[in-house]
Amino acid sequence: MSSTSVVIPVKDGERYLEAVLHSVLSQGDVEVLVIDSGSRDRSREIARAAGVELLQIEPADFGHGRTRNLGAERTTGELICFLTQDAEPVAGWLSAYRDAFALDERVGAAYGPHLARPETSPMIARELEEFFASFSPNGQPVIQGREERAFLSNVNACYRRACWEEIRFDDVAYAEDQAFGRALLDAGWLKAYHPRAAVVHAHDYDTIGFVRRYFDEYRGLRETTEHVEPLPGRAAARAVAGLVRRDLRWMHARGAPASERLRWLPRSAVHHAGRRAASALGSRAHRLPSRVERALSLEGRGAGPPAAPDEPTVPRGVQIPAYGDYTPFDEIRLLSRDGPAPLADTPAGSADRRRLHFAVIVPPFVRGSGGHGTIFTLVHRLEEMGHTCSVWVYDPLNDLGNTGSSVLRRRVVTEFAPIKAPVTQGFDGWHGADVVVATGWETVYPALLRESCHARAYLVQDHEPDFFPASARRLWAEQTYTLGLHPIAASRWLRDLLARRYGCDGAWFRLGVDHRTYAVRPEIKRHDSAVIFYARAFTQRRAVPLGLLALEELRARRPDVRIVTFGHTQPLPAGLSYEQLGIATPGQLALNYAEATVGLCLSLTNYSLIPQEMMACGLPCVDVRGGSSEAEFGSDGPAELAEPDPVALADSMEALLDDSELWRRRSEAGVAFVAGADWDHAARQVEQGLRDALRRREAVAAR
Repeated sequence: MSSTSVVIPVKDGERYLEAVLHSVLSQGDVEVLVIDSGSRDRSREIARAAGVELLQIEPADFGHGRTRNLGAERTTGELICFLTQDAEPVAGWLSAYRDAFALDERVGAAYGPHLARPETSPMIARELEEFFASFSPNGQPVIQGREERAFLSNVNACYRRACWEEIRFDDVAYAEDQAFGRALLDAGWLKAYHPRAAVVHAHDYDTIGFVRRYFDEYRGLRETTEHVEPLPGRAAARAVAGLVRRDLRWMHARGAPASERLRWLPRSAVHHAGRRAASALGSRAHRLPSRVERALSLEGRGAGPPAAPDEPTVPRGVQIPAYGDYTPFDEIRLLSRDGPAPLADTPAGSADRRRLHFAVIVPPFVRGSGGHGTIFTLVHRLEEMGHTCSVWVYDPLNDLGNTGSSVLRRRVVTEFAPIKAPVTQGFDGWHGADVVVATGWETVYPALLRESCHARAYLVQDHEPDFFPASARRLWAEQTYTLGLHPIAASRWLRDLLARRYGCDGAWFRLGVDHRTYAVRPEIKRHDSAVIFYARAFTQRRAVPLGLLALEELRARRPDVRIVTFGHTQPLPAGLSYEQLGIATPGQLALNYAEATVGLCLSLTNYSLIPQEMMACGLPCVDVRGGSSEAEFGSDGPAELAEPDPVALADSMEALLDDSELWRRRSEAGVAFVAGADWDHAARQVEQGLRDALRRREAVAAR
């Protein structure tokens, strides 16, 4: 694995791309990724011939910030360099960047100069030379802090991965690098300029092309950094004349004959006057009519007319305005009408690539959700195995409101697992994946509509139709097992159920245990008579009313029993007193498991993480007999199983409180049972299932 990655976005770049790649590869050990967004020339052939990794995306999916984030996600280097397709590094470019980051561990980004090509106009060549020389008059590397300009240019820049992971590029139409430069300094990082980290590069358009490019550039600066260029005033003519004189002097100093200087004089004047006008207009683009904005833009981008609202009417009644522009679960209708999006071609050997990208679609989450904890823990472990992931939150009922992506990601990291993946609400910026992974019944439908994916998988943690009475949602949940996604079930029992009932054959994994958190704690004295109960009342499959009746029966027999509940924050409708832990952290739970005498956790569908975590702490657990619990634990194994009846459950808890030999046997069996359950093994099983999904696609392609 190289310590440096180089990412090059490309579209129709064959003119310079071969030279750029040759120069990059000659710099030493580097990982190179070319991201092609719909080239119609030989760009892709050139990348393949050079032996670098090629990632193809749809033209509509390209975005200056979005695509560079994708490139960073798909590479592994601690330093991530970005070049454009016409920026050719000079000798020593890579070592100069490595030197720049060695100047200070707080350097989060570095950049170097752009050297003019021989055919570059003298106006641009002079501006490049003078502009970059201003950063280092003595020609030495310079560290820049908040008092300096926030300038960065992804024509030629390099980032420390830790800095990029913290800030990431904004998904903006222009000047994503300038926005990053400001955010980097505001966050306390430094940046460095190294004059020897140079590239040969220059955009040279005709006069009108330059005017339109400057319009886009300053529009982007206004959008990302709020920079507003002053309107040309009375002094503008003098300023333009001064710039023309500087161009002429610069050409004279380099031996240009008088005839050549005279030839360039009018173009120089038009260039500088047009730039001042275009930059001022670009700063004020939001005030221009959309058609004018598009005409001035080199990219042809304008604000566009507002969309007309959709206003359905009730027949023979009053007109009702649309509630919004989206009907909840509308993806089900779209899938029924149009069918799934076609899968991308899957070349032979795709399943065996060392590094894959998994796009994981999750439903909205709340703190304490065990299912989301499993998902994000697996994402984290897959990342540690070398894969890259992205997380997409599908929120059809707007449970999360307009929560920003950075806030969602911070919640995931602080409440569940330290993932590196970006977290996006909705699918703006979707960039495809090797495997798109649905993680709940409602996420299956948008997963089937996502494009640019080689395979689809379904992480099935429960038989979700059982969550609902007879209803549309029950029908939709059942249907998900018949839509062709490769299932990876969270138990052997669940895998077999899907195959037997729906013909949905796939893989399975065993839920893990974090043994660093959940372990026997001999130093903590166990209570003589304490029951800890998982009482997440709004999760119906947890049978909380049944558990409360069993505890009332136990309290009637043993008034001294201590009852502790967790997993809920509201008072429970119970005729007994109890202690409430609320939404406890894993560390808090582990301490309470170590102190309690009996654990009570009921699951009417697939078995859950919680009994395993209780067992890892030496705590015997009571659950209902039959189904997944008995299939997983056995009829006389580590768990004390009882019929789903209040008296039977109270009998089982009382037996563990009274019979020390039974208690010891269940405790020791539980510790032994979970000894081999860990998240690394679970992630390897899931990884194998994801690779199997790709292999199935390869087999189809080979027919």
